[in-house]
Amino acid sequence: MKTLNSKTMMLILSIFLFLTSCKKDDANTTTNPLPSNLMVYANVVLDSTGIVSFTASADNAVNYQYNFGNGDTANVRNGAVNYQYATTGTNVYNVVVSAIGSTGLTVQKTVQVAVTVKSSSKSLVWSDEFNVDGAPDSSKWGYDIGGGGWGNGELEYYTNSRSNSSVQNGYLKITALKQSISGNAYTSARLISKNKFATTYGKVDVRAKLPSSAGTWPAIWMLGSNLDVTPWPACGEIDIMEQKASELNKIYGTIHYPGHSGGNAVGTTTVIANATTDFHIYSLDWSPAFIKIYVDNQLYFSFANSTSVPFNHDFFFILNLAMGGTFGGNVDANFTTDAMLVDYVRLYK
Repeated sequence: MKTLNSKTMMLILSIFLFLTSCKKDDANTTTNPLPSNLMVYANVVLDSTGIVSFTASADNAVNYQYNFGNGDTANVRNGAVNYQYATTGTNVYNVVVSAIGSTGLTVQKTVQVAVTVKSSSKSLVWSDEFNVDGAPDSSKWGYDIGGGGWGNGELEYYTNSRSNSSVQNGYLKITALKQSISGNAYTSARLISKNKFATTYGKVDVRAKLPSSAGTWPAIWMLGSNLDVTPWPACGEIDIMEQKASELNKIYGTIHYPGHSGGNAVGTTTVIANATTDFHIYSLDWSPAFIKIYVDNQLYFSFANSTSVPFNHDFFFILNLAMGGTFGGNVDANFTTDAMLVDYVRLYK
């Protein structure tokens, strides 16, 4: 019998390992194929607002990443996203789109878009300056009235009493009181512009000073005007500002929509100084392309808007001061009263 020498044995082993490796790679490629046939479409909205609608599609892609050519990026699962460029004038951007497969493998495509943006100045279209003492302006504000927890285990009963909401010395004052009504240990107010004023998109500024007592939960927020026929969270919710006294200077900016509501909402926080002793401006910048939330003109939350989420229809304003609940936490045993002061609410377009 002829015996193979060591060199021959090594050669056969190398060939075997190579063929085995190729088979494994082929099997892996078949199981987790590389994305292919990437197509990207860009529709520039010709109204000089800088909005571009992008749509990408590819075989075997599970996610898409956009680099908009100006440093901004976005990840979208369905490949569709609206983006708004802000630089004034006519500018050309090279937008790189990556289709990402289940194993992280990617293919890329670059599209070029020419975008014209006019001056970004906006006009004031609605406001309440709270300059007339007395009850809040009934042409602009109504009330949610009642108790029972409001779905959050809250402890207050909302009223339309002047003791809970009034305009004094140029400010709206929403006051929480230790006062029992219908089994609720506290009273407060929740003002709403529902059926009086609503908006789709715009820049919102609210200047306010927040309460400091443990258990208070002030909020400046918006709900979809279709709430009565499209219940929450399908109607959409935008929380421009929430705060709780256990973290006095931490400000929350949050949005709620199907799949992302309650504790699974999308948002973030920022820390400011003197939230309860000084006035600060809480802002929302909302367009078909994005939702951005600011404090004192400092951006801290940004979300890519699209037609797949319920933030493209009318929303109304809500100003309220809750007590306790899942967010407010335990109320100070010695609590008697505290208030949120609002200097103005302004909407620009």
